[in-house]
Amino acid sequence: MKTTRHSTARFAICVDNSEYPASLELHKLYRVIPDEDAKKDGDLRIIDESGEDYLYPADYFLLIDMPRGIARALRESFARRVQHAG
Repeated sequence: MKTTRHSTARFAICVDNSEYPASLELHKLYRVIPDEDAKKDGDLRIIDESGEDYLYPADYFLLIDMPRGIARALRESFARRVQHAG
């Protein structure tokens, strides 16, 4: 798994969508849902283009750390998107 630091990331950028071009957009920022079992298997639980969370190979993403204020704003934005979709 690629990561910028050794901490739990909440967001990741897609760097490989070769197996899932309809579900993942290359270079797009995705929300990561914590899932220790998936992590042990080398996967990440990602909210993809469908708006649902699915497991994808961790190597398809670059985990990123960001300032708390930016992370909070992104989490709130993702939450609003989910509320409007449902």
